[in-house]
Amino acid sequence: MTVEVSLPYDKEYVTQFSQGLQEPEWMKNLRLNALEKSESLSLPKPDKTNISKWNFTEFDHHVKSDRIDSLDELPLEIKDFLDEEKDQPNLVIQRNHTVAYATIDQQLKDLGVIFTDIATALRDHSDLVEKYYMNDAVHVDEHRLTALHAALMNGGIFLYIPKDVQIEDPMQAIFWQEDSKASLINHILVVAEENSSVTYVENYISHNKEEKTSANIVTEVIAKDGAKVSFGAVDNFDAGTTVYTNRRGVAYRDAVIEWALGQMNEGDTVSENITHLIGDNSHSNAKTVAIGRGKQKQNFTANITHFGKGSDGYILQHGVMKDKASAIFNGIGKIEHGASKSNAEQESRVLMLSSDARGDANPILLIDEDDVTAGHAASVGRVDPIQLYYLMSRGISRFEAERLIIHGFLAPVVNQLPVEAVKRQLRQVIERKVY
Repeated sequence: MTVEVSLPYDKEYVTQFSQGLQEPEWMKNLRLNALEKSESLSLPKPDKTNISKWNFTEFDHHVKSDRIDSLDELPLEIKDFLDEEKDQPNLVIQRNHTVAYATIDQQLKDLGVIFTDIATALRDHSDLVEKYYMNDAVHVDEHRLTALHAALMNGGIFLYIPKDVQIEDPMQAIFWQEDSKASLINHILVVAEENSSVTYVENYISHNKEEKTSANIVTEVIAKDGAKVSFGAVDNFDAGTTVYTNRRGVAYRDAVIEWALGQMNEGDTVSENITHLIGDNSHSNAKTVAIGRGKQKQNFTANITHFGKGSDGYILQHGVMKDKASAIFNGIGKIEHGASKSNAEQESRVLMLSSDARGDANPILLIDEDDVTAGHAASVGRVDPIQLYYLMSRGISRFEAERLIIHGFLAPVVNQLPVEAVKRQLRQVIERKVY
């Protein structure tokens, strides 16, 4: 049964939008095909979460904003994501749907690295983008939201690392939802060729407590043989933004994809983080922290599926819920037939700070091969009174003791973020949301 939702834009609009961006013909056709499919597809059905009445279609699709000439022009809330002690040689800032600032180190450009907004990439590197865009990781016709994303995509990043190129400094993108009704329908495409490595970090920020809009974000990370991709993100949309994020990875032989995700949204959120370990000896480490408060509803799914022999997947999810917030954490480790010698491990833990808060941790192991190892751990509970007593017996106030316990509970993911300024900002967000 499909859910009847009126579509916000028609074929004429999508055609004009694509032509206005000077997109290649294949992209225009993909958009139109996706729009047509969205009319018959159902919304996704996250476990135990009814999203049929959530807002995914009421928003302003194209909001132009001014560019900036210097990072000094940024408001303090955006500067907080930048490391003041270091230069920012590899940075893209998207302001609503306009690229406000973009820079890449010339030495990386000379090596063939591409780091640019998705619209520029479609014009300047069309064949390369077409090869990977919604082909390997995410497909247009999975459900209504992937189809709407493909039809109405209005921003994002293309990051391409050629064979054997090792990038030391992080590549950073900041997505600034400045207009309260602007929807961020971002597509992030990261391609790491054989034996390359890169660290990419992105930040989302908005301030729309009352105005209603949505975010529909799709990420595709492709790690070829022997490549390593470290992906960090802090999502911090305000209460007026309904959020759907779909972050997917495909790892080939001996490849590594690492995820460190901070889910700090104030509005209702559905988040998928799925990695396919295609190649032998591939590896993925997926870490997520989330905080819920108010009447917020959230659903998080981390899934690592093993196809290659000797592949290794580890899922870690830690959540803190307060007030009347609720969240579901699904951890899925799946070992396909033929993926012998593989290892699937996961841990999901939820800490509840209020009597009306709710958190569910659902560990799932799906094993279709005999010669493997797998394990899981899950817990849902309140602050440990023994830990609290121990700290307070050392002269620490109850408030400060709880604060230390919560930060320690979330530290395994927070400490994995590779940019110190982003790590500091995440800790500040945690402070605001919990206290």
